[in-house]
Amino acid sequence: MGSVLFKDAIVVTMNPARDVFFGGAVLVEGSSIRSVHPSSEGLPPADRTIDCRGKIVLPGFVNTHTHLFQTLLKGLGDDMALDRWLSTMTFPAARFLSPELCYDAAMAGCLEGLRTGVTTNLDYMYPHAAGGLSDAVIKAFRDSGVRGIFGRGCMDVGEEFGVPKGIMQSPEAIEKDLVRLLDAYGRDADDMVRVWLAPAAVWSSSRKSLEMLKRVKDAYGTGLTVHISETPFDREATMKLHGKSDAEMLEELGLVGPDILMVHCVFLTERDRRMAAHYDLKVSHNAASNMYLSSGVAPVPGMLAQGISVSLGVDGAASNNSQDMLELMKLTALLHKVSSRDPTIITAEKVLEMATIDGARCLGLDGLIGSLEAGKKADILVFDPQLSAKAVPLHNPASTIVYSSSERNIRSVMVNGRLVIDEGEYRGGKSEEAILRDCQASAERLAEQGGMSNRLSGHIWRSSAF
Repeated sequence: MGSVLFKDAIVVTMNPARDVFFGGAVLVEGSSIRSVHPSSEGLPPADRTIDCRGKIVLPGFVNTHTHLFQTLLKGLGDDMALDRWLSTMTFPAARFLSPELCYDAAMAGCLEGLRTGVTTNLDYMYPHAAGGLSDAVIKAFRDSGVRGIFGRGCMDVGEEFGVPKGIMQSPEAIEKDLVRLLDAYGRDADDMVRVWLAPAAVWSSSRKSLEMLKRVKDAYGTGLTVHISETPFDREATMKLHGKSDAEMLEELGLVGPDILMVHCVFLTERDRRMAAHYDLKVSHNAASNMYLSSGVAPVPGMLAQGISVSLGVDGAASNNSQDMLELMKLTALLHKVSSRDPTIITAEKVLEMATIDGARCLGLDGLIGSLEAGKKADILVFDPQLSAKAVPLHNPASTIVYSSSERNIRSVMVNGRLVIDEGEYRGGKSEEAILRDCQASAERLAEQGGMSNRLSGHIWRSSAF
């Protein structure tokens, strides 16, 4: 890979001191950051020097929750509450997923994320209507150039709540495939791919399945992520199935600790939040999805005040309509300001932390990524304000990134020391044009197979719900 010097930059380090160096430099050797300098003066030559004058250099963004297969469903789930969104659109389409469809969806989703600065993705693949879907997504991680955590999802119950039998598996089948994936990919030498466990929800998992997941998790020392209290339905359905709320079930089963990532958490009770703080449970906050499905506002400021680590997830494109981390950061900040009617409740700086170092911490990767520090992996963005009028003038780097940016501003993206986007040009193994063309064709095929009539001429114009 050689060495790369990012020179004369506004370096937003996200290190423990939160240093910002104006006119600083970052030197990369191979896959790692060798050094970070407050000044660009007197530095040794590198194999390549990138002039970053007037540009911001910062860590790559960490997306802690998405469903990449949903890239194919973008725009088909508008104006629905979660239960109807699942039962009438997402679950029916998921019955027809194939490895080819999942690969095309994941490639397009990873590309969109890269274009908005996402260098690490946690994909949460919960429907398994056919074999090979997991391997297709992991192949897309590698082919697109992103760092990926693959959350092998599962469901073995929930038909009464709308889960089709075709995407459910027995605990025995789930365990067999989990062990296969963990053995095949769980010890990736370059830390570019990891495998986690990802039960779709506590209400779609039997006690037998949850106990199996605990056993596999402990045996392999891996992480687990699960949707928790996204809506009142999650709590009510879990209570009906298990006699406890979803958060309480985690505690009863011993699925607690710093390697458990809870997603959404909109309706956590005060007791749930105390439990999360006590066990150092992590949270993925999905503001765009929560607004899109009108699920509610997660009590993020309260969680932060209690010392809970909170990160950002774009969620699947069927409940966001994008994989845009830049857009998500702005939505996150504004959502909490307006819902609390307190403009000071969350800052641009805190949201940027949630997208970088806090995201890395929630994935157990803060020793590797999330900040620009010597010895960490070289996951780095070059942000150029001059590429769009929206980002000019620049006075405060964090403010510009969170409130005034667009994908046009992401000039270069480095992952593990490799420039995946180089001066605006995507350098993955497959061309950008081919990725998008294949995604469109696969989306049309899945929509036809799943009977999705709410598209093109079949879509009914609705000016209101009345």
